[in-house]
Amino acid sequence: MTRTRAIAQGEYYHVFNRGTHRMPLVKDKSDWMRFLFLVLYSQSPVIIKNTLRMVQKGSLIDGFPVSLDQHEEIVAKRFVELTAFCLMPNHFHLLLRESEEGGSARYLQKLETAYTMYFNTKYQSTGHVFQGRYKSVHVKDNNQLLYLSAYIHRNPRELTAWRAKEESYPYSSLQDYVDKNRWGSLIVSDIIAGQFGGTTQSNYQDFVRTSTAKILAEELQDILPESI
Repeated sequence: MTRTRAIAQGEYYHVFNRGTHRMPLVKDKSDWMRFLFLVLYSQSPVIIKNTLRMVQKGSLIDGFPVSLDQHEEIVAKRFVELTAFCLMPNHFHLLLRESEEGGSARYLQKLETAYTMYFNTKYQSTGHVFQGRYKSVHVKDNNQLLYLSAYIHRNPRELTAWRAKEESYPYSSLQDYVDKNRWGSLIVSDIIAGQFGGTTQSNYQDFVRTSTAKILAEELQDILPESI
């Protein structure tokens, strides 16, 4: 059974959560954009002003319009390194490496609090948006790391419109591995992509395509969140 565990600095973790009562976390494109923005830019204590304007003007192809100086400051001060992610209508998956002690907790608190405030304000609601505290599972070895990344990147296959087209899904980091990296140093993919000949090679894409849920379930065991 999956459970929350203490997170250690320098280690990799699978972190995930879902909407309360399995309700959708996003209802329209602006929600997707805000959620994606927060996943990327909550990695450090740097405060980004004019968030609404940036999200509205942001491009899923070219990245959000943050200045180079701000980008570099975020990278220099980040709590965590974001290795892979996938945002789904009612849940999310993140693959993180903790950069400083307590960094993952700070990152998730910043991300979930900001999105909850945005969601409740927009939809004139109150209460929790996420289903309690996020879950985290330690990645024990390289084999597990690779298969976990494939599991995360295959999630869009649950959606009819994206079945067998996960490399084009805009709310996942897979296209940042196999095509153009939209986010630069905000995604630290070398630990995985470097094992497949680099971020622009097809080897990793083939690895993701040929992985199966059955194999992943056997490999990852308690990592797979059955309730999500």
